[in-house]
Amino acid sequence: MNAARWRTSSYTNSDGGTCVEVADGLSGVVPVRDSKRPDGGVVMIGAAAWVPFVASLKAP
Repeated sequence: MNAARWRTSSYTNSDGGTCVEVADGLSGVVPVRDSKRPDGGVVMIGAAAWVPFVASLKAP
């Protein structure tokens, strides 16, 4: 995970509240972590599940 290129979610608020980062460029998985705790745990989501996962978060 040290070589992962982390980016902050576009839904992260500017006051330091709910902050999620994802890492791009890893084959088969999308790692997700809390940007306030970068040395904490990482949730690994399978690449095939990523698009439906994000779509479910955006659903009304």
